[in-house]
Amino acid sequence: MKKVYLDNAATTSIRQEVIDEMVKVMQTEYGNPSSTHSVGRSAKAIIETARKTIAKYLHCTAQEILFTSSATEATNWILRSAVKDFGVRRIITSKTEHHATLYTVKALQQEFGIEIVEVNVLPDGSLDYNQFKALFPSERKTLVSLMHVNNETGVVHDIAQIGELCHQYDAFFHCDTVQSVGKTELNLQELPIDFLVASAHKFHGPKGIGFAFVRKNVVLQPMLFGGEQEKGWRAGTEAVHQIAGMAKALELSYEQLHEERIYITELKMYCLQKLQEAFPEVTVNGENTLYNILNVLLPFSEAKTAMILFNLDMKGIAVSRGSACQSGSIKPSHVLAEMLSEADLKKPSLRISFSHENTKEEIDYLIEVLKEI
Repeated sequence: MKKVYLDNAATTSIRQEVIDEMVKVMQTEYGNPSSTHSVGRSAKAIIETARKTIAKYLHCTAQEILFTSSATEATNWILRSAVKDFGVRRIITSKTEHHATLYTVKALQQEFGIEIVEVNVLPDGSLDYNQFKALFPSERKTLVSLMHVNNETGVVHDIAQIGELCHQYDAFFHCDTVQSVGKTELNLQELPIDFLVASAHKFHGPKGIGFAFVRKNVVLQPMLFGGEQEKGWRAGTEAVHQIAGMAKALELSYEQLHEERIYITELKMYCLQKLQEAFPEVTVNGENTLYNILNVLLPFSEAKTAMILFNLDMKGIAVSRGSACQSGSIKPSHVLAEMLSEADLKKPSLRISFSHENTKEEIDYLIEVLKEI
């Protein structure tokens, strides 16, 4: 059976060069990075080289990059420390954030009684910036947690504008950049962001490793206690091979960004064109979207909607109706619920997300199978 993977917003394949790098490190650099002997120091050197590599492409200092198991862990750590240690009593977010943010904020509200304020989301998926501006100033210490690129629709938010307003009113800005790191340029010397989080498996790196950017002079308290790893902020022996793989993946993503962005953009436009030809009533969910994510509302009956992912999977096609983190849920997408009418929510919205490995032939096969459904 033909296999077509079009769910790259959920996770990506690992580049062969990344696998090779990780295998080499696992075979030769098995020392504990905290050990003082030469074997340990060699492993430690790999970690610090990886830190410098990531910092180079994000235009920040190596000391501002901290390794975690994922962006979810980093978000939990940053938001909790902001409330417990920085005196944050008000968090501004939106209903279309990733659940790593939404559930953490909800837990902090229950535990510490903080105020949660939600920015309105417009039908095109963008934020209501006028309403956002009206939320400032506040007597309560405030943190803003808003993502760069929405993981379901691909809608891009203006994080420069958000960050400038945060800093104008002395509020912290935490940004989920999981869908944009490695796929678009980010200059942290210019962007007014205090905290940024990312996961390697979104840019063709390994799962189980991510990082946080924490602006210098901002001192968080650890969430994990034990050893002195990561400046004492995150205890636990480092996964050297995963860190090396993540740095290699990010390096390759940025080295090949220009050509891959052009290729994927053309592929996305080809897919939309073919969908419009096959289903003239198809509509796109969201405007101003990143080049690799296409979320479309198909004019299918409710009877066909229920089994659409199953039918596509039976033909070897992997796509998503929402975030992979909630793919087992029967609830409608919390993101699309903010954008669509009740009637449209009952129709199938597919998230088709591309990588440099996809082809026009695969798109043609997707359209062929959708026509059969």
